[in-house]
Amino acid sequence: MNINDKLATLKYNKSNESHLSADNDICMRCHDKPCTYICPAQVYSWDEEKCILHIRYENCLECGACKVACPKKNIIWKYPEPEYGVKFKNG
Repeated sequence: MNINDKLATLKYNKSNESHLSADNDICMRCHDKPCTYICPAQVYSWDEEKCILHIRYENCLECGACKVACPKKNIIWKYPEPEYGVKFKNG
């Protein structure tokens, strides 16, 4: 089973408000943009043309890898509101 198959087994209860944010001005000065490749759920993508970081918070696994990997300490990460976010299944 590959990572995409495993991610497809997760359930998300999407909040209307993102629990993730970042300052695009700081992101523009980041050369490697590790958040775009460290996240196993591909939450982050960089739009080179618009110079903006897209955040698909509804896919977040709440692992915190993005926050740890950001060299600029620019990822604002908090847990989603109660009853929202990822729901893991056993088995």
